[in-house]
Amino acid sequence: MIPRIADIQALDSFILQVRFDDGRLVHYDLKEDIATIPVFRSLQSEQGLYQNFQLDSSRTCVTWNEDIDLPSDCLYEYGRRIL
Repeated sequence: MIPRIADIQALDSFILQVRFDDGRLVHYDLKEDIATIPVFRSLQSEQGLYQNFQLDSSRTCVTWNEDIDLPSDCLYEYGRRIL
């Protein structure tokens, strides 16, 4: 089953706080993605892009533009669990 995102917030230092429908709350640190995936670097270099994300209608993918997205299962599995 693909986890669905109930709420998402862009915190300081390129950390996403994500709450899923099952109640799990994670912090996903984008700094490693920015350092290792060239297209993600624009999240740091383009003013305001990081905070300007969209959640798709199925609530299973976060997107910033045509090139940058993160599926919910990646956030669920690799995010640092808070709750």
